[in-house]
Amino acid sequence: MPEGKIIKALSGFYYVASEEGIVQCRGRGIFRKNKVTPLVGDEVIYQAENDSEGYILEVKERKNELVRPPIANVDQAILVFSALEPDFSTALLDRFLVLVEHNRIEPIICITKMDLVSDEKMARFEAFAADYRKAGYKVVFTSSETSAGIEQLSPHLAGKISVFAGQSGVGKSSLLNAIRPDLALKTDDISSSLGRGKHTTRHVELISINDGLVADTPGFSSLEFTDIEAEELDACFPEIAEYSKKCKFRGCLHMAEPKCAVKAAVEAGELPDYRYGHYKDFLMEIKDRKPRY
Repeated sequence: MPEGKIIKALSGFYYVASEEGIVQCRGRGIFRKNKVTPLVGDEVIYQAENDSEGYILEVKERKNELVRPPIANVDQAILVFSALEPDFSTALLDRFLVLVEHNRIEPIICITKMDLVSDEKMARFEAFAADYRKAGYKVVFTSSETSAGIEQLSPHLAGKISVFAGQSGVGKSSLLNAIRPDLALKTDDISSSLGRGKHTTRHVELISINDGLVADTPGFSSLEFTDIEAEELDACFPEIAEYSKKCKFRGCLHMAEPKCAVKAAVEAGELPDYRYGHYKDFLMEIKDRKPRY
């Protein structure tokens, strides 16, 4: 049986791409019975009725899945934040990073509009970039003229399934249009409370860009930590996770516990204050979360 990847879902049809081309498939009734919904990004086994139509027989195991947008097997999230207009926020960036880490997706931090930053503030952004790179993250800078600096981001897209997410008003669609001008993506009805743009398209589709696939809808419309437990949070901060191995007590939450290697690293200036501060804020948010029944 042939295998392929779902690249679009629309009106009950799944468009499966394989070496043979693209086949429009329906899901077998067994999926409804087993409550399995095929998602864009799924690797599937299908049966072709002819050159253009067929049925999905099996959905292979996923490495991850997102609820919004509904997509599976995402390799990386391009987190797009602007230096100015709107102002750069490490708290919002760290919130996105935690969600991405928890979903086992590799993040790439893309800071746009760097050409608008004054010389005296440039050192501040270089310092932020150094902190995040030290934690193991890739950081790229682009300018407000999105075609400039694109060459830094483009190579990261090859061979990967990517979602773009981040602050609203930073030009995520402009960035994609600069990489592939024929897309002419539009966004409207920007919701500042959720930090997302609602796309005019109403389906999820993987678009071929630079030998990779990019979801044409923004990722992470909810920024709540609904599925993360307090004990899991430090694993979502790679540098905190590294120091936590040296804590005296297993399950240390790095708050009031004695002989905590994370707090010692912060006091020694080895861990950035603001990253640890956000860790503490997020931990309290998780602890204050109302239980779900």
